[in-house]
Amino acid sequence: MTEPVKIERVLGIFAHPDDPEFFAGASFARWAARGAEVTFVVATNGDKGSADPEMTGPRLAAIREEEEKAAAAALGVREVIFLRNPDGELTPNTQLRRDLVRIIRMKKPDIVVTCDPTVYWYETRGINHPDHRAIGAATLEAVFPIARDRLNYPELEFDEGLAVHKTPLVYISGAAEPTVRIDVTDYVDAKVASLRHHVSQIADMEAMAARVRDRMRDPEAPDDEIRYIERFRVIRLA
Repeated sequence: MTEPVKIERVLGIFAHPDDPEFFAGASFARWAARGAEVTFVVATNGDKGSADPEMTGPRLAAIREEEEKAAAAALGVREVIFLRNPDGELTPNTQLRRDLVRIIRMKKPDIVVTCDPTVYWYETRGINHPDHRAIGAATLEAVFPIARDRLNYPELEFDEGLAVHKTPLVYISGAAEPTVRIDVTDYVDAKVASLRHHVSQIADMEAMAARVRDRMRDPEAPDDEIRYIERFRVIRLA
């Protein structure tokens, strides 16, 4: 796919540390390699994702924040913004939307990437995390129309100098009905390398790498060629 606008700034908005890498890590690496300034927003602190009886929520949150910083750096991401909401309790409420509108107006992205809020399950393979649906809903609401219209949160302009912003493109990852396939063959290694930083979440790194490659393999590639893709539903707003 050729983007219809020049891509200088990409903003990925997700629920948990490791979500950006699992959902769209290779595409983020591709944008970064082509010169875009990529920023991640992680809405929760990931403080629930452990079966270790010795682990505590605050300790896990600190570990996962450091893992996410390292994983993002491996993709060429410039900055990770942590909102530190409790894991498992995310809702697309007014406060979360305001937080996201503030970041959108501050970063002025050409592309916003987030999750599909309509996905409750993955065929017969599993149930989607409610935080994924919540961040997708809040992000889409923040992008349109709230970040665009100046009478929404006018204090952001008056107090912080953050003018309104209309995001041209939204990429929905993990979409129920994707519309775009991005060839990320050259960046699948970067995605796997970034995921290897999430030691607290991945027990078997080699199994993870094999699973990621298998799911990303392009079924339409020639028989004698291995290609990898990431899929999105793309919404064009400008």
